[in-house]
Amino acid sequence: MFIVAGKRLEYRWIGQAQSGRPVLVFLHEGLGCVAQWRDFPDRVAQALGMSALVYSRAGYGGSDPIALPRPVDYLNQEGCVHLPALLDQAGIDKAILVGHSDGGTIALVAAGDEGRQQPVDPRILGLVAMAPHSFVEDLCVEAIAKVTDIWRQSDMRQKLARYHQDNVDCAFHGWNDTWLRPEFKHWHIRDFLAAIRVPVLVIQGEDDEYASLEQVTIVRDLVPGGAQTLVLPQCGHSPQKDQPDQVADAIIAFVSALMPAAG
Repeated sequence: MFIVAGKRLEYRWIGQAQSGRPVLVFLHEGLGCVAQWRDFPDRVAQALGMSALVYSRAGYGGSDPIALPRPVDYLNQEGCVHLPALLDQAGIDKAILVGHSDGGTIALVAAGDEGRQQPVDPRILGLVAMAPHSFVEDLCVEAIAKVTDIWRQSDMRQKLARYHQDNVDCAFHGWNDTWLRPEFKHWHIRDFLAAIRVPVLVIQGEDDEYASLEQVTIVRDLVPGGAQTLVLPQCGHSPQKDQPDQVADAIIAFVSALMPAAG
């Protein structure tokens, strides 16, 4: 396992990393982990003839647990500190990030981190953000509050435990409780978006229960070079599950266009 910030991280390689060749790095959602991606990363990586790294952040899946509560800026820390450290340990010098929900946010943060000597980590060549959060919307908070009731009144915990094992409470409360804290409503990543200098593809479902299409608009408008966008009908918060064919095709086309410049 990789060790980042003192925590062992679960991961899975798809294919073999080749020196000088870009690697797809998949970043999961707020209740996700390696296993919950299923075979979607394999499908995309194989179609592109690329290697891929899929990992579980600390507090999820088979990775080490974390202390709760999470800090309000936990997504910023993942993008600014933990993801770069993971790329270091994995020996990845060229990466294309593919993130979903919280993972999409982390990808945007990593590509626009102004805390480094240069505004963009030179290893990040581009990114795909599926249903990312760039600011907190009331409808998202309301949807997450409803999940709290589902957690308490259903077998949701048992279902999630299949993926997170002993981390199940850590995974749920680390996400749910943080988003419902009053101070979290003021969190946003507008400054990070304005610092991104690499190609971006944003994918979101029209029926996303956690976000309005303002989440697409803000990325398109604030990223200096703009962003490609794909809004899918009959699609909720998990495009890769609701519309896997269209999403895979869009990612493959986007990444293929980057490859000549990537070398």
